[in-house]
Amino acid sequence: MKRTYLELKSPVQYIKGIGPRRSSYFKKINIETVNDLLFLIPRRYVDYSEIHRIRDIKINDEATVMGTIKAIDVQRTRHRGQIVKVLLADESDTIAVKWFNRPDLKKRLKIGDSLLVSGKVTFFYGRQFINPIYEIITKQEANRTQGSIIPIYPMTEKLGLWDIKRAVKICVDECLDDICETLPVSLLEKNNLMALPQAIRNIHFPNNLQEAFAARRRLVYDEFFFFELILAKRRSMVKNAKGISLNDQGVLTRRLIDALSFELTKGQVDVIKSITDDMAKPRPMNRLLQGDVGAGKTIVALYAMLVSVENGYQSALMAPTEILAEQHFIGLSGILKKLEIEAVLLTSSIKADERKQTLGKISSGNAQIIFGTHALIEEEIKFAKLGLVVVDEQHRFGVMQRAALVNKGINPDFLVLSATPIPRTLALTLYGDLDISILKDKPPRRGEVVTKIIKGNKKADIYTFVKKELTKGRQAFVICPLIEKSEKLDLKSVEEVYQEVILIFRDYSVGVIHGRLKSSERRDIMNDFRTGQLDILIATTVVEVGVDIPNASIMLIEHPERFGLAQLHQLRGRIGRGTERSHCFLFLDRYVAPETYERIAYFEKNNDGFALAQKDITLRGPGEILGKKQHGLPDLKIGDLEDDKDLLFLARDDAFSAIADDAEMKSPEFFTIRKQLRKLSAKEKLLSIG
Repeated sequence: MKRTYLELKSPVQYIKGIGPRRSSYFKKINIETVNDLLFLIPRRYVDYSEIHRIRDIKINDEATVMGTIKAIDVQRTRHRGQIVKVLLADESDTIAVKWFNRPDLKKRLKIGDSLLVSGKVTFFYGRQFINPIYEIITKQEANRTQGSIIPIYPMTEKLGLWDIKRAVKICVDECLDDICETLPVSLLEKNNLMALPQAIRNIHFPNNLQEAFAARRRLVYDEFFFFELILAKRRSMVKNAKGISLNDQGVLTRRLIDALSFELTKGQVDVIKSITDDMAKPRPMNRLLQGDVGAGKTIVALYAMLVSVENGYQSALMAPTEILAEQHFIGLSGILKKLEIEAVLLTSSIKADERKQTLGKISSGNAQIIFGTHALIEEEIKFAKLGLVVVDEQHRFGVMQRAALVNKGINPDFLVLSATPIPRTLALTLYGDLDISILKDKPPRRGEVVTKIIKGNKKADIYTFVKKELTKGRQAFVICPLIEKSEKLDLKSVEEVYQEVILIFRDYSVGVIHGRLKSSERRDIMNDFRTGQLDILIATTVVEVGVDIPNASIMLIEHPERFGLAQLHQLRGRIGRGTERSHCFLFLDRYVAPETYERIAYFEKNNDGFALAQKDITLRGPGEILGKKQHGLPDLKIGDLEDDKDLLFLARDDAFSAIADDAEMKSPEFFTIRKQLRKLSAKEKLLSIG
């Protein structure tokens, strides 16, 4: 095709047939330029030779059908919310298609539309699809594409499949030759990968599914390779950096062990050795300490901080929330005073006079251990001699925030604490630049935690059980997804539940805590709960991490369907910290989609954080999890950390081998890699973290 004025950097509005109005729809799926559009990867493909006649599909089949919408009905039910029903017909038969809680479909679907539907066939007074994947296809395009492979792209309202397909065709025809290869021939041949321009063409317009899969393999490898290359470069820089040698002299650490009211587990002892061995080396430690909720990571971190202090250096612990920072400060202050260690707390909400005094202690070196939130990375914060940085719940922080705190010192040691168990593939991807220690066993004498799903009509029985537990001196959490009642969301809020609870539990003291309260108010409420002055604490997820109340043995969670598996696991981790048996009740008072119930039922039967984390990746996909954990590194938009793990390990080995052979990528062989890395220069600035 004759070239026009399009370039890779051209805004999509200049593609024929798009214009300013339609370009705004593309922007909703993060497509702003021609290059963005070329790298928009189809979610899946439909092989028209695999489309079934409605008459031929059977119960429990995974099937794809195409037909015409003959009727549309919208129903409201008390427990199931809104149901959009469609009667779909082809030349052979009709079938019912239903979507729960999808009010947007009322406007999107119209009688006479040609609809492609893909999902599992179930039975309820006849065959039906429940919440299937669907695509609206014009009859003209459907007739034109019979027998071909159709890519299905991510879409948004007012942007149809064929709008995207036509725009992609123009860009491929006019700009494919501008796509530059990013990998050297040696890697392409070693891994049997097709050239990048060919992969772009085949991912959009494959002749068969094998071509599409081969194209995807090339693009996934690219994504993994450059992600791992940046991690490898960062690891190389850290390994070669000159740090400080912090030896465990036993001055404070022996006194700590003697002062504890319990014995360290074997896992804690082993992890402490690996950490102190690292700290003694003349290069910066860069280590992840991973463990399930309640595994005892905090005491390990305290041990490491004391090693820094006894060598004449300061330690800083950064937590994601004020509640967690305060919890660490309050929980460890007693033992630090016994050890005659000066500790301070710095958050954004402390008063001006107290802040000025605290900053003075930090800059003078009088403050030996500093607890805080992201307030620690503000420009005015000056450390006298920072030797160790500990970041708790690191996935809550972006890479830039991590780097900002580390750069407050001169190559200090760095320890990440993660209470969210991470499967090996995800750990290698997120923390490929860190050495990893895992705490597998929990401290002894911890009580069992029993989890149960409770349907609406059984709630009164649970309240009776809770009263019996409270009379024994136990305490209870009640978790709600909202602070105030919402007109848009039919969910119980903290305010509503509080009114319900104070009526039912008249003889008990009830408190409320959420993110809108002032820091001083939250601190007072948590202290009242910790000391037993409150029997029941109604809260949002501000208590998700770090809150340690051994006497709390009950957790009631309203609307568990609103929380992910990792979040539910963190919430449940607030109980079972004492010796008594604990109970976590999930109040499910309405219909939820089958896949949602499957998730909650899996949580009910599993206490293993690693198993839950793996399930979470399977259900949610890695993209969402990666996005929350590693702001600042290249996004993974194509690869699946579980399904593509073999390719991940292959790309990782290649990336780390390349850096080991030529850390600066100066070899002519690596010219294409250097060129691509320059495009990622903003990401490479993160290498200064070490």
